[in-house]
Amino acid sequence: MSYMESGQFVDWDKMIDLEKDSPVVPSRIDSNLLKQYARQGYWSKSHSLRTKIYEQIIKAVSCRTVTPDAEVYKDIVGKITGKKNASTLPMPEFVNGSAVPNYCLNTDGIVAVRKIVVCISNQFPDISFCPVLPAIVALLLHYSTDEADCFEKVCRLLACNDRTKHFIDQTFLAYESSCMTFGDLANKYCQGAHKLIVSASEDVLEVYSNWLRWIFGDLPFNYAVRVLDIFFVEGFKVLYRVALAVLKFFRKVRIRQSEKSADIRTDIQNFIQGIADHVPIEKLLDKAFSIRLFSRKEIRLLRDANEKALKQKGITVNQKRHNVHLAVNVENFKSEVVSAKEMREIWSWIPERFALCQPMLIFTTSDDGYSLTRFYARCEGYEPTIILIKTTEAEVCGAYLSTDWIERRQGGNKLSYFGTGECFVFKLQPEMERYEWVIIKHPEIEASKSLREACSEAPQQPGILDTENPLEQSLLNSSEEPSDRLSPFLATRHFNLTSKATSMFMAGSAESIIIGGGSCPALYIDGNLNRGTTGHSSTFDNLPLCSETFQISVLEVWGFQNIMPN
Repeated sequence: MSYMESGQFVDWDKMIDLEKDSPVVPSRIDSNLLKQYARQGYWSKSHSLRTKIYEQIIKAVSCRTVTPDAEVYKDIVGKITGKKNASTLPMPEFVNGSAVPNYCLNTDGIVAVRKIVVCISNQFPDISFCPVLPAIVALLLHYSTDEADCFEKVCRLLACNDRTKHFIDQTFLAYESSCMTFGDLANKYCQGAHKLIVSASEDVLEVYSNWLRWIFGDLPFNYAVRVLDIFFVEGFKVLYRVALAVLKFFRKVRIRQSEKSADIRTDIQNFIQGIADHVPIEKLLDKAFSIRLFSRKEIRLLRDANEKALKQKGITVNQKRHNVHLAVNVENFKSEVVSAKEMREIWSWIPERFALCQPMLIFTTSDDGYSLTRFYARCEGYEPTIILIKTTEAEVCGAYLSTDWIERRQGGNKLSYFGTGECFVFKLQPEMERYEWVIIKHPEIEASKSLREACSEAPQQPGILDTENPLEQSLLNSSEEPSDRLSPFLATRHFNLTSKATSMFMAGSAESIIIGGGSCPALYIDGNLNRGTTGHSSTFDNLPLCSETFQISVLEVWGFQNIMPN
């Protein structure tokens, strides 16, 4: 098949980077080299080679028994489109208003995308929300012999029944949970960009809701298709990487601008559409793969947790999402420690699934007294919680704690640590700073890293996407529900830690509360809730959160409304 035969819908005059004679096309790409070749862009300038690769990978996708193929398309396309002008065919509601990206397609190509999406809608009635589908179809049309062939390729991706793989979200719940997951990752790995978005937007979550469209829709064709190459080989995680890299470069450009627009969503979109003026594709991908993300398993756990939170809130169909700024209602919010503005800042740091909820005061020394016993009585049953401390010197600090204080009883009379890597500590006055789990910024602290990398770099089977190690794969293929077979997100049991101090998140006894461990806790509070100390902890790698020895003026504990007590 020549490149012209597989690209009848392409405007070849716009394909300026294409080298028609490079590289040599082997009969079949060795599966062990797919990952290396995809990242290097080996077939990026060979239309025919990319066509062969996509054919090889997509044919290997395990699909349900009855999956629409090219013959089905030929049979239904005339019946569905009829004598209507295909260029004016209404797109299905599930694309949520997404236009067909040009992607160097000619007029026939744009029309073909509309026909294919409409026919997919006919064959997949369960698809309720899939705004990136027109972009995926438009990209694959470049590397298909005809409309029917492209239809079959996309159907195979949609009908994949292998639980270890993930291609295209098809419901609002799945799409929304991916947006929340990206928001969580941006909060941890792009703190500068996240802070910029928080300061410039009334609805941070709404900005992140476009993250997949940044890649499949806004990126220029030669960028989007390079991402698609790697996505087919390595899986969904690469999309998070690329979108995070985009945010990092956007921030660099944004802070150099003297005049800044008030519409940051549009600014991000404009930056991505014109990204070639700022960042070459190779530099973008280098940045993406330099980000030391959580493992696929941890990301999957986080996504599962976000999906569960959406279900609990009844958000399962397309609707206006809760505004994170509205979660902290200025009129109703009252605290002796922080202002509503400061609480909004804290709310922008917490995991997305809890940002859906409003803060709820569950303990304050002003009303409940300086009693550790009463502290535990009030806080047990709530997870997570936020501790806020105001010292007699007007310093303000605190901690986000992921786990119910009742867990302290697991150690009996012995002081023992518990919690997860979602815990963090912070200071607000006289200056603002957040300190997260040390493993997030320094993953090299984990032991046996070379072994894990060896597993992740193991040879892949032909066309296999996102291969897991045997233990993870057996868990994923289990018939049990996710909550039964997988541990909580960022639980220490998922990590090979070289020091216990890095997992000393929170501990409590009748004599004290301790947050963070090592040579010194990040926060130590005595049994009278009257005095405390702070220092550099190995758990959070933090500076002292206030004066190293302090006296407490007010201590508050905040929970989250609409979360059922444990």
